[in-house]
Amino acid sequence: MNYNPNARQVRVGIEEKLSRHFGCTPSEASRDQMYKAAAMTVKEILTEKRGQFKKKVNRTASKRVYYMCMEFLLGRSLKTNLCNLGLQEQYRKALADMGFALDELYECEPDAGLGNGGLGRLAACFMDSLSSLDYPATGFSICYDYGLFKQMIVDGMQIELPDVWLPGGEVWLVPRTDRIYKVRFGGKVKENWKDRHLEILYEGGEEMEAVPYDMMISGADSDAVSQLRLWRARSTQNFNMGLFSQGQYTRALEESNNAEILTKVLYPSDNHAEGKILRLSQQYFLVSASCQSIIRDHMAVYGNLDNLPDKVAIHINDTHPAMCVPELMRILIDDYHFAWEKAWDIVTRTVSYTNHTVMPEALETWDEDIFALRLPRIHQILKEINERFCREAWQFYPGNWDRISAMSVIAYGRIRMANLSVIASHTVNGVSKLHSDILKDTVFKDFYRMYPDRFTNVTNGIAHRRWLVYSNPELASLLDECIGQDYRKEPEKLADFKKFADDKAVLERLAEIKLHNKERFAAHFYRKTGKTLDTASLFDVQIKRLHEYKRQLLNALHAIGLYLDLKENPNLDVQPQTFIFGAKAAPGYEMAKRIIKLLCMIEKDIESQPRIREKLHLVFLEDYNVSTAELLIPAAEISEQISMAGKEASGTGCMKLMINGALTIGTLDGANVEMQAAAGAENMFIFGLTAAEVQELWAKGYNSALYYTSNERLAHIVNFLHTGFASESFGDIAQYLLSAPGVADPYMCLADFESYRQAHAEALAAYADKERWNRMSLCNIAAAGYFAADRSIKEYADRIWKLKRLTGIK
Repeated sequence: MNYNPNARQVRVGIEEKLSRHFGCTPSEASRDQMYKAAAMTVKEILTEKRGQFKKKVNRTASKRVYYMCMEFLLGRSLKTNLCNLGLQEQYRKALADMGFALDELYECEPDAGLGNGGLGRLAACFMDSLSSLDYPATGFSICYDYGLFKQMIVDGMQIELPDVWLPGGEVWLVPRTDRIYKVRFGGKVKENWKDRHLEILYEGGEEMEAVPYDMMISGADSDAVSQLRLWRARSTQNFNMGLFSQGQYTRALEESNNAEILTKVLYPSDNHAEGKILRLSQQYFLVSASCQSIIRDHMAVYGNLDNLPDKVAIHINDTHPAMCVPELMRILIDDYHFAWEKAWDIVTRTVSYTNHTVMPEALETWDEDIFALRLPRIHQILKEINERFCREAWQFYPGNWDRISAMSVIAYGRIRMANLSVIASHTVNGVSKLHSDILKDTVFKDFYRMYPDRFTNVTNGIAHRRWLVYSNPELASLLDECIGQDYRKEPEKLADFKKFADDKAVLERLAEIKLHNKERFAAHFYRKTGKTLDTASLFDVQIKRLHEYKRQLLNALHAIGLYLDLKENPNLDVQPQTFIFGAKAAPGYEMAKRIIKLLCMIEKDIESQPRIREKLHLVFLEDYNVSTAELLIPAAEISEQISMAGKEASGTGCMKLMINGALTIGTLDGANVEMQAAAGAENMFIFGLTAAEVQELWAKGYNSALYYTSNERLAHIVNFLHTGFASESFGDIAQYLLSAPGVADPYMCLADFESYRQAHAEALAAYADKERWNRMSLCNIAAAGYFAADRSIKEYADRIWKLKRLTGIK
């Protein structure tokens, strides 16, 4: 097959798809039909490339990695695939000849609803790099009918609507009905010794079928195409015609509906028992189907499982897929009759684990009674893992039952997935240097003492081609002129751009490019909302999940201070600023939703006061997603990375903003620490308490009221929350900051406020000196190469997975 068709061949391929699938010609086709036909031709190229690469992997007996994650936040695929394949201009010309604009077809594609935030976006970036670097890789997740949710803002309140992505997104999926596996839930387990091995018998319960849908993930200028296998649940029961004939339509469809519920929604609310059971079932469904698929593919090539660790790396991205450990044990012991010790040796040399949080409440646990009822055999295996580990821990910590209890997989009626992941993995990594140190010093310190060689760090990275080259083509063109195109495959070569830090012509080009990107985003925002943005204002951007520890509230308090300044004196001579927020709050997270409402009411209040609006604007972007990010990030000038130190594992939005020339206002948290080391402290605006200082302040006893009473400006801001915005009081947030039950201001917004305000003042002073600002921006771009996913993936492949690249191998 021709992987590099010219425009005429592209047109022929699209015309064939239109005729076969839609029964129309280009002149009769709708824009949606044309998008789908174009996507089908791209998918055909990727599927063929994938088949050829898989043959090479099998022929060379190469080790491959299987990357398990509950979410992959892919965004749109057509543009990325065409750019990676180097076919964008051929398709642009072919479509233009047929009367269609490629950029308009891009808008037909919905964002794939398979992810939530940083975890899913990281997984997507990693799949891109795995393909681009020619590593053999498969991702596993669930084919959710609906994504997290579509966010609608009504009177400042977040309303969750279904995120319907499949009608436009399914064109990228390849159903594999030849690879269906069965997954069992509930019932009772009986053990029977037969022919000198243990036979497991099941009574009752239910079975579901896991049907795979494959999505091809392209690489840039590479032979490899990675495969993302998404599982959809369906019932194993035949349609009950008898009940249907009796008019009992609901009961006739009950089995089918129960199965399909499993893969309906990403992260269903779990503030009730049914939601917890559904989440548990989703996670087991994912790992059971994936492990069966891995074993089947391995046996087809090698015929035995003794060499599984030599040929397979299984990586669990956060704890959601941690049940792959007992599931692999189940398959090896129950289906292949391995002895426990041999099976455990195979599993622990195959599995590795990335931790993504230091927050104890985010370390996943399950109620043991629910777990035992839903997954009885897996519960049995976990009890055995736990008992054997506790005996081992007793040898290391003799007599220290409290410590061993804290380290155990099962204790006090809870099953702890993070402990399981550490115990069963040959390598455990954090995602920034600070985060990995915190894991070793606090969260997993007792495990670290037992297994010091098991812990390492791999700092996160981003798909720099997507977030720089494809999303910011003007900046990419400037880089091409200055340093050539090698940085596209070797991101560390971005460092060569620093040679131009004193080149006034280059600095002026940077300013022009930023303005053009601001104008591009403002035009997009106007099309979406009918509202205008002042592109002469400074664009200050905070885009991340709405969570208290990420401190959108601290940003809001600063904006309120500026609002009050202008309310008192509208004639103040100040740099106009636009504060842009993009965030979704978890459906059951009331405080996060309340902060969204505060932001929206501030926006509404400012809109009603034109004189203030000239110098201060606040925008909350409804339903922020990857496609919006691709326009906003190149336009951003200030990047808000302001989590309380010690809480953010890494962050990747900070890296996308950095590589596009935004300057960071941030705490020494997550990847900010390494970004500062790379770019230089003089090119960032660091503020606030360090992680060590936060811990010290907690130990002394944090009293937010002391900061309130000692800072007149801060007191004025907090007091004004009672008055509120757009006729709504936010006295509850003032109470949260000063006198909430338990601990007031749990993420120390008031403690860091004055330092944060000073950092903003420093940033505005730098912004007033355009040459200095543009030089700082250039230095950030030049330092961003380290934070590319290509570097991260090479570290995983070399140090953890032991993979070899297949570049150039025939």
